[in-house]
Amino acid sequence: MKRLTAIIYPGDSKRWLIAFNPETGTTTQGRTVEQALANLKEATELYLEEKDAPQKAPAFLTTFEVAHG
Repeated sequence: MKRLTAIIYPGDSKRWLIAFNPETGTTTQGRTVEQALANLKEATELYLEEKDAPQKAPAFLTTFEVAHG
């Protein structure tokens, strides 16, 4: 087992959630967090069947501020 990162955010239409794995670049979608995550897991497993596991460290999510307006 390998622990990877999932970033889930609303799509443009707000009807779908986008799920992204930064270590492999796999991206998918789902209507719920659970569905998006399950789809991402499946897509990433398929990706890893064809490619070697990523060698970079797992990503992390943080926030930052920018001057605006």
